[in-house]
Amino acid sequence: MNSTSFTESTNSMTTTIETWFIPLNILMIVCTTSSIILSALFLLIIILDKTCHTVSMMLIANSCLTSLILGSLLLSFSIFTFENDLKQISYEDSHCIFRAYIGYFSASVFHYSLLLQALYRYIIAVYPNYLFCQSAKFQRLSICLTWIFSLIHPLPYMFNNEIIYDVNNQICQLPFRLSFSLIYMSNCVYIIPVLLTMLIYFKLVRYVRGISKRVTSVNILIRARRELKMVQRIVILISILLTLGIPYTAFIFMSFFTIPPKYHFRIAFAFVDVSLPCVMIALFQFTDPLKASIMKRINARPDMVVAAIV
Repeated sequence: MNSTSFTESTNSMTTTIETWFIPLNILMIVCTTSSIILSALFLLIIILDKTCHTVSMMLIANSCLTSLILGSLLLSFSIFTFENDLKQISYEDSHCIFRAYIGYFSASVFHYSLLLQALYRYIIAVYPNYLFCQSAKFQRLSICLTWIFSLIHPLPYMFNNEIIYDVNNQICQLPFRLSFSLIYMSNCVYIIPVLLTMLIYFKLVRYVRGISKRVTSVNILIRARRELKMVQRIVILISILLTLGIPYTAFIFMSFFTIPPKYHFRIAFAFVDVSLPCVMIALFQFTDPLKASIMKRINARPDMVVAAIV
């Protein structure tokens, strides 16, 4: 016990704490906790409600699960930073590097979960006869592949000891500077899934416009427009992430030419933490079966209370 305390004291040092650190930490903890609660609630409802046991809802459940993991990781980041700021110390614990690895994994698999939703909608609209690609078996395989890729791609810079502890920001991350690893991480986690989702959207827009000009079955046109609407909703979710992810992206781009601000990670992650509950609220608003299931449960409770009183 004494040896452990000695090790911790030798690995920590006092640091300057700005007045805005604590309020920002509290905001981040509140946002990440909210995203965890929403993700867990939506996931539980999808599991329990048999009307939600469809292929499209399975993809929604995957997004909720990945959001739950990402939210839990961001909460861990926030609590660790909050504790160090309260103690006014800089201390890299034994799980710091591992948290960074899980962070890259969870952010990646979350973005790819939105891509899978868009791809599924595109297949239904453009290739309705490709029944195997629309099957639960194929979609489960796709989910597994995105999880495996997201688990593997952060390993190179983890085992090469490129993830370091940033004293000023109280976090372990790849340093923001012009490097292959930072560009590689940005592409794997962020750029590739987002660009592919946007590409699917624009291709579906062109497809709907094309069949609208041709003599086409009304059912085909209605189905294509319905799926386009669903992809538009996914793009809105992506847009929320893009908008609130601007500081993170801007600091990465800035680091290629100059040194980013001293507290760049704190600022960037604050916007990321705020974006996650916003995305989950939008996901609820856009997912009609999920919304219907929750409203059914809410409306059922007053009826039960009235029946009990009578």
